[in-house]
Amino acid sequence: MQGNFIVQAWRKELRKQVLIVGSVCLFGYSIGQLLPALILLIGSYVLFNLVQLHRLTKWLAKDHASDRSAPPEGFGLWGGVFDGIYRLQKQERRASAYLENIVNKAQESSAALEMAIIMVDRHNKLDWWNKATESLLGLRYPEDRLLPVTNLIRDPKFTEYFSRNVYDEPLHINSPGDNGKRLEIQIALFGENERLIIVRDISQLHRLELMRKDFVANVSHELGTPITVIRGYLEAIIENISDLDSKWEKPMIQMHQQSSRMENIVKDLLMLSALETGTLSRKQSSFALIQLLSEIVNDARQIFAQQDHRFSLSCDENIEFVGDRGEIYSAISNLVSNAAKYTPHQGKIEILIRLSEDFLEVRIGDNGPGIEAKHLPRLTERFYRVDASRSSETGGTGLGLAIVKHIVNRHDGELTISSEVGKGSRFSCRFPLSRVKTEGIGIAEADEMTETPATFMDNLSKAPRH
Repeated sequence: MQGNFIVQAWRKELRKQVLIVGSVCLFGYSIGQLLPALILLIGSYVLFNLVQLHRLTKWLAKDHASDRSAPPEGFGLWGGVFDGIYRLQKQERRASAYLENIVNKAQESSAALEMAIIMVDRHNKLDWWNKATESLLGLRYPEDRLLPVTNLIRDPKFTEYFSRNVYDEPLHINSPGDNGKRLEIQIALFGENERLIIVRDISQLHRLELMRKDFVANVSHELGTPITVIRGYLEAIIENISDLDSKWEKPMIQMHQQSSRMENIVKDLLMLSALETGTLSRKQSSFALIQLLSEIVNDARQIFAQQDHRFSLSCDENIEFVGDRGEIYSAISNLVSNAAKYTPHQGKIEILIRLSEDFLEVRIGDNGPGIEAKHLPRLTERFYRVDASRSSETGGTGLGLAIVKHIVNRHDGELTISSEVGKGSRFSCRFPLSRVKTEGIGIAEADEMTETPATFMDNLSKAPRH
């Protein structure tokens, strides 16, 4: 519709100009002055347009922030130009007012939040932040605006986290202005490499977590002595069970089993507490991985001798691991014990070492019943049970995989779990090459000596059972 109006205006203006030119030519011809008349007409037309352009320029130079700046009166097409520009200005003002209203509401709502919200431009400079940022991080407005964010938050952990450009996990640091505060920082990328930083005060949660760890550690420590005493007396009674009435035989045996289980839980809780609160010793040793794995396999064969499992181990003798030998033994032993516990009679358990260009992988697999996919994300949680009755039968504490995860993380590694119902499970610990010493073995040779992850589960599931 707007296009039709413009076409009609052009046609009207064209007819008007043709009529004027025709009239002037007729008048000039009648008086014998055709050329001077045309020159006068062209000069008048140019002068008219110059005047209109001057009026347009003066009008555009004014402040158009309000509706009071009305366009000048125009004639013909110039009137349409003035009106068209004025309509565009009104639309722009309405759009600007709408966007400004949204921005104001966003700023007002963010000001009411207790968490800090910071916008950082593509040059890593502070662009905008809410009021809570000033109390949590000590930023000052407008003095700190357009300053690099890493100059104001000087924690090395934040600098490393900020430059990483991968923000899957939040960062926990102490507040720059108050060491008593604990902050959680989450960064999200948007726009053209711009960043949105959200900072929460988690001091209370942090204190509660510390209290929980202390409580678990203290209770576990206090329970250790009485449980040991009870278990000792029960063992003495069971050794002389023939002296008691036969009706007490079953209760005493059950009490001894449950006290042993409770003792294992306390030991695992103490170990988990030590892993959470302690730091990995800087004086770490290197040890032959094949020797450690052989010890674990031999222990598992003795403990689960009645199960008649077939254990296989594939590891080059020249690979040495750098870390805490006791912790690594505990982690891998837990995984092998889990595989042996939940794999039926005469099952197959394989321990494979894979050395690639990027990592060392310790892989433990079995051809047991497998685990449903819905349970896999929660397996490393404390006391999580896939099947409570099965865990009770095997004497599990529900803390083994939590301990494994902590130990692997302390050694800069990552624990991954995959499983298929009816085909078995695979637990993989991947460590960086900085944890590995190799002599006389190359990366290609190490890859050749192991199975690929794709065929590992199939090979286990095809293993015959007798």
